[in-house]
Amino acid sequence: MQFESYWHDTAPAFAGGAHGPVEGHYDVAVIGAGFTGLAAARQLAKAGVKVVVLEAERVGWGASGRNGGHLNNGLAHSFLSAKSALGVERAVALYKAFDDSIDTIEAIIAEEGIDCNFRRAGKLKLASKPQHFDAIARNFEAVHREVDPDTALLTASDLKNEVGSPFHGAMLSKKSAMMHMGRYVAGLATAAARHGAVIFERAAVSAHRQGNGHHSLTTARGTVTADHVMVATGAYTPSLFNYFRRRFISVGSFLIATRPLTDAEIADTMSGNRTCVTSMNIGNYFRLSPDKRLIFGGRARFSATSDQRSDARSGDILHASLAEIFPQLAGVEIDYCWGGLVDMTKDRYPRAGYVDGVWYAMGYSGHGAQLSTHLGMIMADAILGKADRNPIKGLDWPAVPGHFGKPWFLPLVGLYYKTLDRFQ
Repeated sequence: MQFESYWHDTAPAFAGGAHGPVEGHYDVAVIGAGFTGLAAARQLAKAGVKVVVLEAERVGWGASGRNGGHLNNGLAHSFLSAKSALGVERAVALYKAFDDSIDTIEAIIAEEGIDCNFRRAGKLKLASKPQHFDAIARNFEAVHREVDPDTALLTASDLKNEVGSPFHGAMLSKKSAMMHMGRYVAGLATAAARHGAVIFERAAVSAHRQGNGHHSLTTARGTVTADHVMVATGAYTPSLFNYFRRRFISVGSFLIATRPLTDAEIADTMSGNRTCVTSMNIGNYFRLSPDKRLIFGGRARFSATSDQRSDARSGDILHASLAEIFPQLAGVEIDYCWGGLVDMTKDRYPRAGYVDGVWYAMGYSGHGAQLSTHLGMIMADAILGKADRNPIKGLDWPAVPGHFGKPWFLPLVGLYYKTLDRFQ
């Protein structure tokens, strides 16, 4: 078993990075070479802007290369909850932004010729308990009527042709898609560089100063100056941008990937070949990879650490959960086990805008794979002075009470959600 992201191991490495010292003056400096930062850099470079990307590790090293490979439309919350929390107009705008996000990714893939196994698969929100189906049905009725007719409500009987496990029904979101995340992020970086963006890997920002209308960003390889800075680092945001770090909690999300399944095993488990997510608070998400592995993920443990030891412990929990959902795969070999950090906001809505002299987009709360490309481009357009299309502009973002660094309270949060799952 490899303790490495399946997406990293099965994708070509980005070969278009800049060499030599980090130096010079740019119109815009983007910090972070994940989906958000690269999409912003590509958009800016296409507009003729001189843009540099500073990445602490390598392209796609963070959440963009450590996720489940889902591009799910709709909201992480129920639409009913979003209307209550955000108001009807903003809830609809944010829902449609997720829809537009997948269209945006599909268009970029076609325009740039990125080979990343993109496919409109549809997503199943699976009811783990009978009472969960009632809640899913109420949400479906509102979604289908008010914002997304490309949805369907499936009964437990309908699911027999979709998933080889006894769930109690599901909501199908037909616009949802999947792709190979490693190939996409490498292709996106290549496209950004081709359009003129300068991308430095292994160039962690260690100091940021601003004055006289300019920014100075220091790395171990040198210093650049820029008129504008965009922070696109999510859960991997360095401590010098403490404003953001106090407003989200970095939570580990963990995954395993099986050996390639046989056609008979696929027919017995994932015949619908869609992206799937369960309805539990501490739930699981899963899909088939392009080479027929089952990629199975979840929170597993409420931890702010992702390293081989932590990932291995979480992998054991995930393997047990996989066997519980799919007993027919209880003994299947696991080829990959990996984890990453997710930037969870208190209300689980993303944030993007301009504060303290810098632009930003983050707080995706585990649903950034689909939104980040689109939101990165929207923020690039804002930097360019174009029409404001930010669906979450002005949404209040208070600091998380009692959170100043490592989230000591995560085990308590995990216990709370486990209790809810037991009794709800």
